Amino acid sequence: MLRSLNSGVSGLKAFQTKLDVIGNNIANVNTVGFKKSRVVFEDIFSQTVKNASGPNANTGGTNPIQVGLGTKVGSIDTMHTPGSPTTTNVGTDLYLDGDGFFVVHSVDNTGTKNYFLTKAGNFTFDQKNQLVNQNGMFVTDTTGNNITVTPGTYVSISVDSDGSIKGVKPDGTSATIGKIGTVTVNNPAGLKKEGGSLYSLTQNADNRTIPALLGTANNNQIVSGALEMSNVDLSEEMTDMITAQRGFQANAKIITVSDSVLEELVNLKR
Repeated sequence: MLRSLNSGVSGLKAFQTKLDVIGNNIANVNTVGFKKSRVVFEDIFSQTVKNASGPNANTGGTNPIQVGLGTKVGSIDTMHTPGSPTTTNVGTDLYLDGDGFFVVHSVDNTGTKNYFLTKAGNFTFDQKNQLVNQNGMFVTDTTGNNITVTPGTYVSISVDSDGSIKGVKPDGTSATIGKIGTVTVNNPAGLKKEGGSLYSLTQNADNRTIPALLGTANNNQIVSGALEMSNVDLSEEMTDMITAQRGFQANAKIITVSDSVLEELVNLKR
C-alpha cells in the first residue's frame, strides 16, 4: 500500500517541476532570444515480484511480474528552435538567422575575459562608443576583442549580413570598422543558461573554447534592424499546463485513495 503512496508523491513532484518549467516559459513569452524548455519524465526502477522464465519441453515461457515505483524528471531540455524575427528599425538591433550565437564578454578584476553566448541581439553603443548588450557586456568581434567606433570619424554606421560593421566618413568614403563574432556549437542543447539571456559552454556542448569557436557561424546571416523573439508557443504551453494540472490532480487522488484504504485497514480492529 505504501508503494502507491510513494508513487503518488513522486508524480506530484514531477508534475510540479513540469509546471515550474511551463510557468517560466510563459513568463518569457516576449523575452528577446529566449529558448523554451521542456520536461521529459522517466519511470523509477520497478520492484520485481517474479522473474521471467524461458519456455521448455513441458511449459511455455512466462513474463516478469514487476510493480513500478513512480516517476521522476528524466531531463529538462532547452529547445533551440528559431524564434520569429520582429522588425525594430534600430540599426544596432541584430537578428542572427541560423543556429549560431552572438558572443559577449566581461572583464574581471584580473583582466580575464569571461565569454558568453546569446541570441539576444539588442545591442547599443555606450558613452565610450563601445558596442554592448543590455547588461553592459562587450559585444565580441571575430578576434575576441571589443568593438569600438572612434568618435567623430563616421557620419553613419551599418551592419552587413556577414556581420561586418561599415562606417561612412564625412567625405563619403566607407571603411570596415570590425566584424561581429558569431559561433556555432556541436550540441546547443548542452549549453547552460546563465540568466540575462546568456549561455555558457559545458563539456557536453562543445569541447572547444569560445575564442576558438569565433567565426564558425559562417552560414548564418545577420539582419540589422530586427530581433529574434522567444520561441515559446503560448497555445502549446497552455495546453501543456492543462495536462500537467490534470496529472497533478490524478496523482493527488492516488494519495487520497491510498489514505482511505489505509484508514480502512486501521479501522479493522474496531
